[in-house]
Amino acid sequence: MKTILAVDDEEHILELLAYNLERDSYKVLKSESGEHALEILAAEKVDIVLLDWMLPGMDGIEVLRRIRADKSNHRIPVIFLTAKSDEISKVVGLEVGSDDYLVKPFGIHELLARIKAVLRRTEGIAKVTENEDEREEKLIIDSMEINRSRRTVTFEGRPIELSFKEFELLYLLAKNRGIVFTRDNLLEKVWGYDYIGETRTVDVHVSNLRKKIEKDESHPVYIKTVRGMGYKFA
Repeated sequence: MKTILAVDDEEHILELLAYNLERDSYKVLKSESGEHALEILAAEKVDIVLLDWMLPGMDGIEVLRRIRADKSNHRIPVIFLTAKSDEISKVVGLEVGSDDYLVKPFGIHELLARIKAVLRRTEGIAKVTENEDEREEKLIIDSMEINRSRRTVTFEGRPIELSFKEFELLYLLAKNRGIVFTRDNLLEKVWGYDYIGETRTVDVHVSNLRKKIEKDESHPVYIKTVRGMGYKFA
């Protein structure tokens, strides 16, 4: 049974989520604050987090940042459930490292579909990593080392912290240097055929990667934009 942590400061929303998710055979843990949510993550095994943005005290963005900075939990998939529907908020949520973004009010069937899609993607990649535990698969490009087995990236000797999707995107592009991928190609290969989202997601993650691995993100050396087509690793 998969465990879901639902974080929202409105009790009736938590009850609604718990009722519907438990009917679909999930175990549900509930939290009304970001601080409490982090305490639960430190004590319990959680498979996915449903996170509200506007929480009292520590908001959802800060909670997500702390999850991604925690070596024990940084790979846990997170779906934002929020009333913030503007494009800038969606971009910020994705840049910080959310795996999906669903605007309130939402349909429970769509939520269930998104949860299942995210779990399929993350579990599939985890199984591949487990099968590689006896050999380290590395890509070394100039001063960058991408270790697929350990899921680590170093640049000029310093570690680079990447979200789950950022790592998968970087590894795919770097392993296929010179090959141009359209945004739709990247959505299919990194997010999965059943991803419910827009190609803008790819642009956001590429932008976030450039901030982390490029010395000058406005003049990228590694991840190049191919006008009218998509992206490639130069």
